[in-house]
Parts: sequence; C-alpha cells; structure tokens
Amino acid sequence: MKRQRQEAIIQKVKAGEVTSQRQLVELLSKEGYRVSQTTVSRDLEELGLAKGRDANGRVRYGNVDSLRGGTEPKSRLRRMAPDFLLTAEPTGNLVVLKTAIGNAQGLAAAIDAAVLEGVAGTVAGDDTILVVCSSGTSSRKIGRQIMKFAV
Repeated sequence: MKRQRQEAIIQKVKAGEVTSQRQLVELLSKEGYRVSQTTVSRDLEELGLAKGRDANGRVRYGNVDSLRGGTEPKSRLRRMAPDFLLTAEPTGNLVVLKTAIGNAQGLAAAIDAAVLEGVAGTVAGDDTILVVCSSGTSSRKIGRQIMKFAV
C-alpha cells in the first residue's frame, strides 16, 4: 500500500500543481488513500520531494534538484549511490542490490525516479533492492549500469 501511495504522490507532484501537504492529502483521499498529513510529510521526505520555487518562481512541491533549477532526473541517484550502494548481483531478470543498512528504500526511489532504460521497477527492503529488468534486457547490463553511479 505504501509503494502505491508513494507512486500516486510522485504522479501528483510531477503534474506540478501540489502546493501544500493538505492539498496532497485531499488529492490522495479522492483516490481512496486514507492518510494523515504526518504520513504525507514522511512520504515526501522519503521520496526526496520538497517545497520550493520552480524555474518560473511558483511555490510547489517537486524533486529537490528540479526546484534548484536542475532538470537531470539521474542526479539524485548520482548523489546517493556512492554513499549507499555496495554491490550488484545479476540473476535471471533481476538484479539484487545491497545497500548500507536503512538506505534501500531511498535508493530504490532514486532508481525509479531516474527512469533507467531496461528497468521495469524496484522493490526495496531495509538493505536490499530487487531491480526488475524489462523483458529482453540483460540483468548483467543493468547491474553494471547501476554500479557506474556508485563510482
């Protein structure tokens, strides 16, 4: 449920019109999510989303980099991977990533936000991320691609 809710938050923020946590709680409730402002606040922090001014000077929620004027979707992954990503083990159509304890969810969100070609999505635990590769994509290739962000 948390993963779906956070995906809904990402979509609402990408649409560019979320200006307050209260508004986001209302938008989510219209989609059937029963959340408090505290939960939304935690989700926004985990997803690396913050309130700030966009390139046009409007106050809204967005990716920290986009609010600072950056538009590179991989920048968060570039910042996080060197500190948190330890190993990548390709297996079948999955890549098992090991992270520092407590950092898998944030890093998985950064991988998802980077929209890497060949990555269908991620599932994160406490110190392990499963990266699901798109059909016909080499897990070895994806593992190498992701590890490049760590160096």
